[in-house]
Amino acid sequence: MFHIVLVEPKIAPNTGNIMRLCANTGCLLHLIQPLGFSLDAAKLRRAGLDYRDQAGVQVHDHLAAFYQCVQPLRVFTLSTKGYVYYTQAAFKPGDALVFGSETEGLSEAVRHSVPPDQRLCIPMQAQSRSLNLSNAVAVVTYEAWRQCQFHGAAPVVS
Repeated sequence: MFHIVLVEPKIAPNTGNIMRLCANTGCLLHLIQPLGFSLDAAKLRRAGLDYRDQAGVQVHDHLAAFYQCVQPLRVFTLSTKGYVYYTQAAFKPGDALVFGSETEGLSEAVRHSVPPDQRLCIPMQAQSRSLNLSNAVAVVTYEAWRQCQFHGAAPVVS
C-alpha cells in the first residue's frame, strides 16, 4: 500500500506502535539508521505486541539507500515546516510518507528534496510544537488509506 519511512527514530515504543499500525493497514515500514534503540528492545516488542511479525519492516543504512532499493512512486515529507495540509495531498498506493525523528524532525535537505506541494504538515494550534510521532503517522496513514477506499480492509460487520 504505502511506504512509511522513519528517519532516525529515537523512541522504541513509538516505532512499536507504528509497526502495529503498518500491520493493520498493509503499509511497509522502513527504518533509516541510526536508530535510537535495538530492534529487539523490550519496549519495542511491548508496543508492537504480536504485530512485529505481521508488519513488513526494512532497515536501511541511509535515506538514499531506501530510495534506491524501493523507488517509491512519489515521496511526501511530513513536518511542522510543511507547506500543504496532509488532507490536500492526493495519495496513491506506492507513495512514501517520510517522517523525521522525535527530537530532530526532518532536516531541511530532506524536506527540500521534494517539490513544495509534497511537503506536508498536520494542522495544529499556533502555540503547539508538534504531535507524537506515532500519532502523526497514524493520522496521515489513515487519510492516505481512506483516499484509496481502504483497499484491502476487512469488510464492515453489521
